[in-house]
Amino acid sequence: MSNILVRAACGAVDWFNERAPGFMPFYRKHMSEYYAPKNFNIWYIFGILASVVLVNQIVTGIWLTMNYKPSAAEAFASVEYIMRDVDWGWLIRYMHSTGASMFFIVVYLHMFRGLIYGSYQKPRELVWVLGMLIYLTLMAEAFFGYVLPWGQMSYWGAQVIINLFGAVPVVGPELTEWIRGDYLVSDATLNRFFALHVVALPLVILLLVALHLFALHEVGSNNPEGIEIKKGPKGNRWSDKAPADGVPFHPYYTVKDLFFVSCFLVICAFVLFFEPTFGGLFLEYDNFIEANPMVTPEHIKPVWYFTPFYAMLRAIPDKLFGVMTMGGAVMILFLLPWLDKSPVKSIRYRGWLTKILIAIFVVAFVSLGWLGLQSGSTTQTWVARVFTFYYFAFFITMPIWTRIDSTKPVPQRVPEHD
Repeated sequence: MSNILVRAACGAVDWFNERAPGFMPFYRKHMSEYYAPKNFNIWYIFGILASVVLVNQIVTGIWLTMNYKPSAAEAFASVEYIMRDVDWGWLIRYMHSTGASMFFIVVYLHMFRGLIYGSYQKPRELVWVLGMLIYLTLMAEAFFGYVLPWGQMSYWGAQVIINLFGAVPVVGPELTEWIRGDYLVSDATLNRFFALHVVALPLVILLLVALHLFALHEVGSNNPEGIEIKKGPKGNRWSDKAPADGVPFHPYYTVKDLFFVSCFLVICAFVLFFEPTFGGLFLEYDNFIEANPMVTPEHIKPVWYFTPFYAMLRAIPDKLFGVMTMGGAVMILFLLPWLDKSPVKSIRYRGWLTKILIAIFVVAFVSLGWLGLQSGSTTQTWVARVFTFYYFAFFITMPIWTRIDSTKPVPQRVPEHD
């Protein structure tokens, strides 16, 4: 019986290969013959977790659109209908909302891993830039999706963010009107945000993710040691052309990733079933109230993954300069490969100066996120200004402190104890 099944499976594979001869070379290049460094640690799981969340967002988003009404008169009621009357609608909606926050959690951790291990340095500059384009597009996708439930915070958050474009000299008023599609946030705004959120931006994100992976597989993955395994000795037990310090991505890392994906899904399930709003961070309580243009919420704030940049905006008294600061905080990340002048990649071989400055940077960014959720007292505003100054100083002075910081010798091979 087993021989029959094996022959049937081989026959099916042969039939498929005859009709799609390009599939197996593609599979081998990106899976079974893609050699990843053998010393990956837990920091290298967040890329695959981001892919898992992306699939979740697409699948649950498709199901939500089946019952959602993209109109100002019906949007909020349709979300309530999904939550109360559609079979398992509450689960799908919470999977989507929880998935949005989880997406940013794993993306921020993925970016931080790139920072500490120098994954943006040559020859991976393009990989980093494409990753940053994904991050920028993801922010736009999240904002448009945030408006769709048409709750109080959705409506007033859209008012605040769109009105920021009014600070642009000369064309500001016309630009805000063009984005809204009306003289105020209204049905036209909701319709175009729905189209962008459901169709346009997901296609852009999928394209950028594919380009990101292709660019990565061309130059090879970085590792905690910052050693280029492709340049090291060749030949291992899988192939004479494969690097000695590399292992096939499949099955070695696919099996490892499946374990971590399972752990991640368990964590997501706990949040989903026991605390889907996560204390108002994942879903604000004001967003369970229908949008009312005549009633302003007591404290308008964006969802948590935008709050570091919102805190920077609010810390600057001048509106135009505040918008430039907020935008610059994102755009300066694109320049990271050219700002870092260190001769070594990994933080393991850098001095205490780098480690201390990165630690302070993490404190500053997390603190800005917390400050963006607060009411914005005078003290909080001044603290936000200090952390905003440090955020920019960290990157602007990076060519200096990465040059003068001490470094340790980098080994030629991946250490066996790793």
